[in-house]
Amino acid sequence: MVVIKEFRVVLPRSVPEYQVGQLYSVTEASKNETGGGKGIEVLKKETYEKDGEKGQFTHKIYHLKSKVPTFVRMIATKGSLVFHEKAWNSYPYCRAIVMNEYMKDDFFIKIETYHKPDLGTLENVQDLDPNTWKTVEVVHVDIGGQSQVEPGDYRANEDPALFQSVKTKRGPWGPNWKKELANNPDCPQMCAYKLVTIKFKWWGLQNKVENFIQKQEKRIFTNFHHQLFCWTDK
Repeated sequence: MVVIKEFRVVLPRSVPEYQVGQLYSVTEASKNETGGGKGIEVLKKETYEKDGEKGQFTHKIYHLKSKVPTFVRMIATKGSLVFHEKAWNSYPYCRAIVMNEYMKDDFFIKIETYHKPDLGTLENVQDLDPNTWKTVEVVHVDIGGQSQVEPGDYRANEDPALFQSVKTKRGPWGPNWKKELANNPDCPQMCAYKLVTIKFKWWGLQNKVENFIQKQEKRIFTNFHHQLFCWTDK
């Protein structure tokens, strides 16, 4: 079974600003998700050019035994919790594929992102065929809504409702921040449209793991973009 969702994240930044800030934020977020970065191996990091597309390619390995639910850890065999991520970053389009050598073709997570200078109002930016697009659930991630942040993840210094950038003077953002952004011609705006495709084929665990992955995707996207805004001055 394949599950597809599109996460839309609106930000008070321009696409070039997002591109610059993402490198720092990805590094820090990866450390947070893998215990200080100890669970990450970077096998390759290089520029690429293929079929008119050029950007940066990275290949990482994530060791996630300590990060999965207990019910998965109890039955997991050796190597099944080691994941390979290959990513191609060519703004404004980026894609990443996560696979597992143990499960081979029975598992993958694909994340395709378009960064657009709008407020998240575009439909089907990935240009999927109409029948596929009908099956896609759209999820809005609100960086101004602390209700979306899990209690254990909350940090006051990563709260856009409290933070104001010294460099850009943007923020803090209240409950109606999107309306404020739409009416502020001096502040740039953008949306990251993240199309996430998940395939997990394992009898007895499929629904549990798919639900877990989807929940974690939203959690990571929410935390990451809170941090990306609040780390502006870094």
